[in-house]
Amino acid sequence: MAKKARSRSFDFAIYLLFRCLTWVIQTMPVSCTLLVARFAGWLGYQIDKRHRLVAHDNLCHAFPELSEVEIDKLVRASFRHLFTVSVESAVLERRLNPMTVGKYVRHADPEDHKRAIAWTRSERPAIFLTGHVGNWEVVSFGMAAEGVNATVIGRALDNPYLDRHVRQFRMSTGMTMVDKDGAVDEITKTMMRGGNLGAVFDQDAGPKGLFVDYFGRPASTFKSIALLSLQYNAPIMVLGCMRTGSPLKHLMFLEDEIMPEEYEDDPGAVRAITQRYTAALERIVRRYPDQYFWLHRRWKSEPRKKKTQPQKRSSIKPAA
Repeated sequence: MAKKARSRSFDFAIYLLFRCLTWVIQTMPVSCTLLVARFAGWLGYQIDKRHRLVAHDNLCHAFPELSEVEIDKLVRASFRHLFTVSVESAVLERRLNPMTVGKYVRHADPEDHKRAIAWTRSERPAIFLTGHVGNWEVVSFGMAAEGVNATVIGRALDNPYLDRHVRQFRMSTGMTMVDKDGAVDEITKTMMRGGNLGAVFDQDAGPKGLFVDYFGRPASTFKSIALLSLQYNAPIMVLGCMRTGSPLKHLMFLEDEIMPEEYEDDPGAVRAITQRYTAALERIVRRYPDQYFWLHRRWKSEPRKKKTQPQKRSSIKPAA
């Protein structure tokens, strides 16, 4: 079934509205912008029943030990977090640069950070992963402000005007943006020249994805990350960037460092690596469940059920 043609005038109107709202947010005091985000999160919870139910179902499966009141509290926090990320990103778009990055991003372990940065400057390619937890945009902003150039895999926005704006901004920080659909050539070039690859990897990978355990349920996950790591001998760094108690302040940390040579003799290396970085993300989310994007359908795809062979009828006649 063909997709319905988009209205260019409507897309442009949405783009202008977005630019106006961004300008307003960037000119407001930070305390006011955060109040706006809290109100938007409250409003989203009230009117967006579909995503409210998705978040509720996800949390019930992930934390079966929690009460209904505790689950609802986290659903509300997820809505609030989503809008806070949007507001923070709009503000930091103007404020975050090589001179100010230390003001807004603190590293939990400076040695971990030095090691991660060292990989980006070696001749060996490196892969940096994060999920929709904390502020994933600050991971890119922060690393770019520290002089790390990376090819970032992402989904193109449906609105072409918004997509062009976001891409232009990210490219101005030193990142190269590639659409996850049809990005094979650019990714290959990046890995072959020893470059850095970045991705937010916790989206549903569809029925053909690799199913690994995530919060006790099989979750369809892209196996391309593990394949690239093994093929190009690229270490995988799983990063978190969490909001702290102070406005616009974030704590960045290295949750896991996966070296492909540890799996070179493992016939199930792709599954093992995919499971390992998925488990690393789960550990982060369990520590900060109020800063995770529970509203998306992470477990949308389900493993195919194996067909059971019909039992053959016995040729032995029952005794008379």
